[in-house]
Amino acid sequence: MNENIVKRNALLAQKVIKGLQSRNMAGYYAETREAALAIALSLIPAGSTVAMGGATSAKEIGLTEAVKTEKFRFVDRDIANDKRAAMLAAYDADVFISGANAITEDGVLVNIDGYANRVSAIANGPRKVIFIVGMNKVCPDPDSAMKRARNVAAPVNAQRFGLSTPCSKTGACMNCKSPDTICCQILVTRYSRHADRIHVILVNDSLGF
Repeated sequence: MNENIVKRNALLAQKVIKGLQSRNMAGYYAETREAALAIALSLIPAGSTVAMGGATSAKEIGLTEAVKTEKFRFVDRDIANDKRAAMLAAYDADVFISGANAITEDGVLVNIDGYANRVSAIANGPRKVIFIVGMNKVCPDPDSAMKRARNVAAPVNAQRFGLSTPCSKTGACMNCKSPDTICCQILVTRYSRHADRIHVILVNDSLGF
């Protein structure tokens, strides 16, 4: 990565972290994927019940595989016979791991969901929520964050899931009401009522969608 982009990301990350702190959320900056993994694991006590909501960014830094070890109790909905039960178990997890569709420079998180299991767990339930967020997700303000979530993240996710939505064909949000739409629930997290619950790890990399 160009050294000037690295410097810019480091400075911008500090602004985001201050915004998160003002919203009763904790922020961290990792210069590498390896550093991000180390920070994340330091926030998860041994023996914790861990769940996640299809977090591509967590997989990309190696966190998904790391929490599947015997050190933790991982709720794996991908292999569960009863996926609904696995999703419900996530609400009582010690730690919930997620990516973010977008985050503003002053620490507001924006997430879109189809089944709402991810956004509902972010909002309430798990005792701790850890976000893995590449610096490519940082947007100037809530409006641009919403546009990123709907015009970048949603079309890419619709394509990778093989869904028949207008955005999967055009690459941009068509504000559809397709049966396959994944823009069913939109969560804007602007403040955490509970201290030490939401932790955001910003990574000097392009992660997720």
